Amino acid sequence: MGLLLLVFKTYAQTLYVLGTLQDGGAPHMNCEKECCALSKENDFVASLGVIDTKQTYFFDASPDFVAQSRYLHQFSENTTLGIFLTHAHMGHYTGLMHLGREAANTKEVSVYAMPRMADFLRTNGPWSQLVTLKNIVLHELLAEKTLTLSSRLRVTPLLVPHRDEFSETVGYWIQGARKSALYIPDIDKWSLWEKDIVSMIKKVDYALLDATFFEDGELPRPMREVPHPFVEESAALFESLDPVDREKIYFIHLNHSNPARDSNFQGRQELEAKGFHFAHFGMRLEL
Repeated sequence: MGLLLLVFKTYAQTLYVLGTLQDGGAPHMNCEKECCALSKENDFVASLGVIDTKQTYFFDASPDFVAQSRYLHQFSENTTLGIFLTHAHMGHYTGLMHLGREAANTKEVSVYAMPRMADFLRTNGPWSQLVTLKNIVLHELLAEKTLTLSSRLRVTPLLVPHRDEFSETVGYWIQGARKSALYIPDIDKWSLWEKDIVSMIKKVDYALLDATFFEDGELPRPMREVPHPFVEESAALFESLDPVDREKIYFIHLNHSNPARDSNFQGRQELEAKGFHFAHFGMRLEL
């Protein structure tokens, strides 16, 4: 029995949801509305963790990176880390600050990024200091080019349209030994992507997808300034999927204003009745 347990622990690959919120988190700066009263413990900014045999990987380094790292460490004794970045918006890379000499003073943590993202880190302080002091080592990715991390784990960056002021934006196709996941926390609109999201969902076992806003009019400003696929739009697009494929969808990256943060929200419950899921902190998906 002990041997069997040891074999399972050694070979099981698991993807952990480490946060589900949009970059600003919750409670959100200057928000005194009821939506931020919903905030609770472990309400972290969107990020994923993947534990492989000898390494632990993060997908996005959020502002909540310290707490997320501590949480993930309890499931793995791996000390070797790798961090995959999606883009240069505040919720997705600023957690790197905790690797600097003012904090952990890490040694050559591998950070995987697209060329513009890597150049942004090299040429802008304080991030450039992480590179100069070798707290991190940058590994440049190429769109659509699969990176083999081990015999059982591969990662492919996929360019997506988004507000690319400082870097490209990518999602990731994460392929484990038995199952695979698609992670796209930010995209302007599915119709603007050169790929067919419906076809992509059919290829994977899990699809963790941008759910920043539930519907138009959610913010007191023109929402075209911050384009995202509304959850209502995504659900309408994905409703034609077979039930087995709808079950693969996990909405993630919810803005503080998104009413679907509340599990009792009727709109969320109606979607869950149709097979859709909303990701939650600590969720485990086997790869």
